[in-house]
Amino acid sequence: MAEHTITRELTLELPIEQVFEFFADAVNLERITPPELNFHIVTPRPIDIQKGSLIDYNLKLRGIPVSWRTEISEWDPPRFFVDRQLKGPYTQWIHRHTFTELGPNKTLIEDEVKYRLPLEPLGDLAHFIIRRELDYIFDFRQRAVAELLTTAKPAD
Repeated sequence: MAEHTITRELTLELPIEQVFEFFADAVNLERITPPELNFHIVTPRPIDIQKGSLIDYNLKLRGIPVSWRTEISEWDPPRFFVDRQLKGPYTQWIHRHTFTELGPNKTLIEDEVKYRLPLEPLGDLAHFIIRRELDYIFDFRQRAVAELLTTAKPAD
């Protein structure tokens, strides 16, 4: 039974509060997800993100409709939060978002996802395909976050 990990780091010339605020708005998930996944939040808006918040999404993985529910299992603004899959395509999906202030206007964003594929150990045979898809999604996400946050108007 294999637990897999994917990590990403991105440094932006923005204050930590502004960066965290972007990630604390669940609507931005749709903006940073590749469009071909048809990712849509179905939880009624506005969503008040805090520990225990539940967020439901619909998306398509390899053309197959998937319902996904996550819970915000840890919440410590503006330092970090963790979302954990309660229902979805993985046996385990735990996504930790960490924000580190490197200076007054410089923030390090770190993503760490620990996941397990369904039907272990047979599911692990397809890991190379799943990993390639996840790398694509997280690479897209990093580019989208950088573009959206660096072209946004500064916070007042």
